[in-house]
Amino acid sequence: MILIFVFLGQIANLGELPSNGCTMKKYTWAFLIIFSAFLLFLLAYTFFRFQDRHPDYHLNISYKNLDEKEILVGFSKVDITPLNFDTWTDQNQNARYEPKAGDSFHDLNKNGKFDPIWLAGFHQNRPASGVNDPLWARTMVIENGEFRLAFCVIDMISFGNDEVISLRKRILEEMGIDYLIVSSTHVHSSPDLMGMYGPSAYKRGVNPEYLEFVNEGILKSVELATKESRPAKFKAFKEEEKAKPLVGDTRDPQIFDAELRILQVLDKENGLTLGTLLNWGNHPETLWSNNTLISSDFPHYFRKYVEEGIVWKDSLYLNGLGGIAIFANGALGGLMTTHPSIGIMHPYSGEIFEEANDQKIDAQGMALAKIVLEMIQVDDGISFGNAGLQVEARTVELPLDNSLFWLGAWTGIFDRGFIKWGHIRSELAAWQLGPVSFVHFPGELYPEILNGGIEAPDGADFGIAPVEVPAIRSQMPGTIKFFNGMSNDMIGYIIPKSQWDEKAPFTYGLPDRPYGEINSLGPETAPILHKNILEILNNFTSNKP
Repeated sequence: MILIFVFLGQIANLGELPSNGCTMKKYTWAFLIIFSAFLLFLLAYTFFRFQDRHPDYHLNISYKNLDEKEILVGFSKVDITPLNFDTWTDQNQNARYEPKAGDSFHDLNKNGKFDPIWLAGFHQNRPASGVNDPLWARTMVIENGEFRLAFCVIDMISFGNDEVISLRKRILEEMGIDYLIVSSTHVHSSPDLMGMYGPSAYKRGVNPEYLEFVNEGILKSVELATKESRPAKFKAFKEEEKAKPLVGDTRDPQIFDAELRILQVLDKENGLTLGTLLNWGNHPETLWSNNTLISSDFPHYFRKYVEEGIVWKDSLYLNGLGGIAIFANGALGGLMTTHPSIGIMHPYSGEIFEEANDQKIDAQGMALAKIVLEMIQVDDGISFGNAGLQVEARTVELPLDNSLFWLGAWTGIFDRGFIKWGHIRSELAAWQLGPVSFVHFPGELYPEILNGGIEAPDGADFGIAPVEVPAIRSQMPGTIKFFNGMSNDMIGYIIPKSQWDEKAPFTYGLPDRPYGEINSLGPETAPILHKNILEILNNFTSNKP
């Protein structure tokens, strides 16, 4: 405010300069006023862009009831596929909208301009040309009569912590939700909800109307799941080897989160499946960068076959479980992906699909479902009914050391503020239901932090021993241990500090810097999150397996 009064005073005094004063003096005063106004504008704009979207919000949940109480569970799914957007024709098939190269749009709303949905992942300027399969908000609500936990997974590349907090403010009192977790599958053929995948690197790609449509879908999904809650019993499974050929690691060390973990929830009274939680670590980007159709990628077929069974060439091979399947992604850093160089074998025909297309994601989803359905047929898993419940969640403060992220936030590409200068708010959570436990991380964790195997290779920038030890999963309670990334936020890659590598010489003899650091908050992210999750897990009763 002081600057504003000074500025106004300068304007008033400009007209009082002596008429015989030096013309140069007038120009100097004019320049100073204009420059001061410009600085004032920059300060105001910077304050606006970096202001905390939720001042004074701080999460600290610690709930524990180890009594074996009856657990009620409800499932739901709500379609959040975009509607009424302009499509286009990609003349040269490069997945970039280039009118000068002959690309044309289909003006479906007849307003004379291109109103697309920008797809997230890979590169900017990739508008959707249609829909391959629907996108969903799928929710599981768990309650024990004292605490109600809602876990919603959306088919999106991301959903930021500010957006999650906004939803909580709309949902908690109305629906009696004590804690809402919103996770993304991180699919790379979904609408941009991050902002960085618009028509160019300088224009935000989020459609505000569509973002609200997603918000409403999440709210509706949580509401429906709450209303559908039934007394439940559970079966938990894990399969450690069979899914590994369906994913690759593009960065050493070769550590995966490719084990399948499954929680089947059944109606306590009639034994029918209410829903199934599927957990596996891989980028849903098998359709790859030239795809322009909206899709949830392989999770679509994975969920479909688990629910409905596997039918191929008019023959039923495996019965489905029924209910609603939810796919929760795991540790993706590294980079866990089904690259086009990785062929996917159809589990029944033996045909290998290498080209990135719908047949490949169908085969991949079918192969994953086959593993799950066959295992449940012959394995009783770990069965339990009444169970104790523990929930721990906290806000964490992370430094933003990535200059590109700073620029993106300042220009409005990212709609994200600081809780203090240069620091953002994010979140960690863990919960345990009987013999199963869950850890939720806000980004793409490198699997070696989760499962062990962190290295300190020659050429790394800090030249230090591994910091993020012991491995997170080794400290988790229970028998079946689920891990879910992109939960309640999306902060990019979470890289072991001893492997951080921006400067030459590069690790493992690489000629160039490895991918990952460019899309990370910075080298302190992993140590801070690891320290906090160990503190959270230490709060659990009987925290060791």
